[in-house]
Amino acid sequence: MNFDQAFEKLIGHEGGYVCNPADPGGETKFGISHRVYPLEDIKAMTLDRAKFLYQRDYWGPAGCDAVPDAIKFDLFDTAVNSGVVAAIRMLQTSVGTNTDGIIGPLTLQAANSMPGPRLVARFNAARLAFMSNLPTWPAFGRGWARRIADNLLGA
Repeated sequence: MNFDQAFEKLIGHEGGYVCNPADPGGETKFGISHRVYPLEDIKAMTLDRAKFLYQRDYWGPAGCDAVPDAIKFDLFDTAVNSGVVAAIRMLQTSVGTNTDGIIGPLTLQAANSMPGPRLVARFNAARLAFMSNLPTWPAFGRGWARRIADNLLGA
């Protein structure tokens, strides 16, 4: 999977313009939130601008080009939802390396040596464990769990 394919899949999860006062991200469009990007005009956000931000700030920093194909989208989706460092730590937990939040050679070696289905299962287990401990789980957990299930089912 490459970035363009991952972006298309991600946008299938993300909606258009939303301003939900209960959402800690606040105003969002294409999943880009005002909380993370306070200088962006969220309401006027274009799909091309969102794509640029996703590649620059999530795909690249999370090391999605370097990990096995089986985990590329899940790592990217998690970086978008939970932050790059948290996503890398979940990957590191999944492969049994030091959870320093840095995608280095030991993490990559461990990820590349694990069978894809096992890596995906362990990663998504770590993701659910992380999310279910968030204080916003009662409000958003069902949607997050559905998103992970959709990813696992290939939707």
